[in-house]
Amino acid sequence: QVQLVESGGGLVQAGGSLRLSCAASGSFFSINLMGWYRQAPGKQRELVALIASGGSTNYADSVKGRFTISRDNAKNAVYLQMNSLKPEDTAVYYCYVTILDRPYWGQGTQVTVSS
Repeated sequence: QVQLVESGGGLVQAGGSLRLSCAASGSFFSINLMGWYRQAPGKQRELVALIASGGSTNYADSVKGRFTISRDNAKNAVYLQMNSLKPEDTAVYYCYVTILDRPYWGQGTQVTVSS
């Protein structure tokens, strides 16, 4: 069983910053991919950023240059530093990991950016 616990969401004004955190726990040896997806009201869930175990990253075009993903393998944790936030970044953000090619999702944390 794998559990993902997210924290760090909230309400922020446009131009502000937030940092999301996600910690994985359970019975596993290592985590391959870690990342974040988001889902805005009435829209499909979309990729925000991914980071592989070796550190390579992938970002959605809409967040490049503003968001930074990082991970701490010793803590089984992934982080998302979000700067220069825009109202269109408002969404529920979900932590995502893959273990032995199986995906796991967090419960989601709300990020609201006011204009």
